[in-house]
Amino acid sequence: MQTLPDRQKILDVRHLMAGKVHRTPVMRCSTLDSLTGASLFFKCENFQKAGAFKFRGASHAVWSLDAGQAARGVATHSSGNHAQALALAAGMRGIQAHIVMPENAPKNKIAAVEAYGGQVRFCQPTLEAREQMLAEVLEQCDALEIHPYNDYRIIAGQATAAAELFEDCPDLHCLLAPVGGGGLLSGSILGARYFSPGTKVFGAEPKNADDAHQSFHQGMLIPVDKPLTIADGLRTSLGSRTFPIILEGASDILTTGEERIIEAMQLIWERMKVVVEPSAAVPLAVVMDHPKLFAGKRTGIILSGGNADLYNLPWTIPAVVTH
Repeated sequence: MQTLPDRQKILDVRHLMAGKVHRTPVMRCSTLDSLTGASLFFKCENFQKAGAFKFRGASHAVWSLDAGQAARGVATHSSGNHAQALALAAGMRGIQAHIVMPENAPKNKIAAVEAYGGQVRFCQPTLEAREQMLAEVLEQCDALEIHPYNDYRIIAGQATAAAELFEDCPDLHCLLAPVGGGGLLSGSILGARYFSPGTKVFGAEPKNADDAHQSFHQGMLIPVDKPLTIADGLRTSLGSRTFPIILEGASDILTTGEERIIEAMQLIWERMKVVVEPSAAVPLAVVMDHPKLFAGKRTGIILSGGNADLYNLPWTIPAVVTH
């Protein structure tokens, strides 16, 4: 039976994951401080193994299995970063990973999953199709499901990113994390609750995939409906385990447009010399859209991943959605 991770659980996870996940660096950028009026501290999960924060949760889930469970292998559905993370974590433990991916997943992420040894099966790009295909895989292979975000083991693993940030940068006024399914945001909320209770935590979301914003403000789960955003990692809906944590602990869910996301991504590449994917740029885009809210404040931003498709960068795609 999974239970909501408490403070000791997060400490135990950090101990278990020591040596298996990177303690990622925190970077500053005076240009972006001047541009936003805030003091920004970037937690660089783009430097994490498999290129994203997802490896924290996936690694914890895989290594918390007993020998009998692990022998069955693991399975999930994911558009990319969780798929890569689970495939790598499973490979490190020497077990099989079965990955259901939508057929429109970024090619670089598909290639990475296959390179890590994951067995990929493709489906239509809808949540219903993902879940149906995964159910078939679970029945055929007798593997254990590791959900991308709606799993307390995953949430506990993601919480370690914020816990590290609070150690390296104490007294943060605010912390922003991108929100899709809510694993990183709910983990960040727990990290703040246990290790930096004075820090306000905000979710950052594209306007074109604003189910978390709607759910938060209406107090009920509202599924995402045909999300058209370049932030491919944020096209999923909140889960039954992530939503209550977010509803109780987030200060707000703030949204931003596609053009601003592209601008923020360019700024991170150009000014920080750091490669991030569109989803990782959303928190900076939100800060840029809400300057008064963060002006003069010590503000943490989790750069969630760096698995950008170098052959389809948003500023080189004529048909990119900008409304």
